[in-house]
Amino acid sequence: MTVRQPAAARVWSSVRRAALAGVGIAALSIAAAPGAACAQETIKIGVPAPLSGGYAMAGKDILNGAQLAADDINRRGGVLGKKIELVQEDDECDADKAAQAAQTLVGKGAVAVAGGYCSSAALPELRVFHGAGLAYVMDASTNPELTEKGWGNAFRTIGRDDEQGPFAAKLMKEVLHAKTVAVVNDNTTYSKGLAENAVEALKQQGIEVVYDDALTPGQMDYADVAKQVAALKPDVVYYTGYYPEAASLARDFHQLKLRVKYFMGGDGTTQPTLIKTAGNAANGMICTTAPLPAFLTGAKARRFIDDYKKAYGAEPGPYSIYEYDAVLVTAKAIENAKSTKPADIVAALHKISNFSGATGEIAFNEKGDRSKAVYVAVIVKGGKFQTYRQLDQSGRWVPSK
Repeated sequence: MTVRQPAAARVWSSVRRAALAGVGIAALSIAAAPGAACAQETIKIGVPAPLSGGYAMAGKDILNGAQLAADDINRRGGVLGKKIELVQEDDECDADKAAQAAQTLVGKGAVAVAGGYCSSAALPELRVFHGAGLAYVMDASTNPELTEKGWGNAFRTIGRDDEQGPFAAKLMKEVLHAKTVAVVNDNTTYSKGLAENAVEALKQQGIEVVYDDALTPGQMDYADVAKQVAALKPDVVYYTGYYPEAASLARDFHQLKLRVKYFMGGDGTTQPTLIKTAGNAANGMICTTAPLPAFLTGAKARRFIDDYKKAYGAEPGPYSIYEYDAVLVTAKAIENAKSTKPADIVAALHKISNFSGATGEIAFNEKGDRSKAVYVAVIVKGGKFQTYRQLDQSGRWVPSK
């Protein structure tokens, strides 16, 4: 069953319009950019993120992570004798606004960019940055297409949906012993991509996909979707969208007393706001995700968490630490290149290896993806995300660390 094509077509039409506009303006900026970079008293790193709208909490976490990284770098004397200056722009997770935000960052003299959240916004941003020759190091945008274009300026400190989807399917088969699964997406680039990869992997595992359809994000409730899915009696419901809609679905299943053996979400659902919004209805929800900050055990991760709490009076959000590393690795590339020219920074990022970040060792493969991306499963218990399962080096399921 599918009703996704009309919405998908609208998304891609928006991306194309934004991209065409972005490339045009970016091209006007290229000639001035190198000279502007040389004249700057600071080194400007752009940070596009959703700072308003439904995903503003995630965007705020990302911006906080970027600021902690800039503060750490500047306390150590900066890079090439200059301070790092963050230039933030609100992309609202909207394709058209994302292209405009990217154009603004180019115009303000950013020499590289670290940020992003929604893949539907990152795609038009990447087109603009490619036109301007700027490196774009993404902390949360997981759609494979971002690094499959072969443009060379796209990098990630996070994994990809075609890694997460098979991980989720393997978990459902080997840990949850699922025979039937319902997959629900929200028709955004990220959500649809993760759903497609999960469905393909589930079928390869011999699991029957009894539902594969989209809901419309931004609605007050999804009772009709919940009823339709529950009527099929799947062993697992896997929602691949973002946390606001996941919270609504969880409430609907709970309030309507619809039996769902396992309710799962992808990494777009691990924002603590989900638990605050859904309350007890979120208990038992399992989410596939890159390791959350609280479960990273290295000394740099511990220091990041402590610094984040001191600075912002809250626990760090799921992608804040991946943004922290995105800014750090970008600064390292500038240092290694001994240059703020965008082309030199891109080349230096491709040469990064064994960079010790707060999320672990970072190196990029030829496409710009993180070489050793990891996914784990967490579960909601006692009003918070707790460890659940991960694969060890021999491919066995073990409790998450």
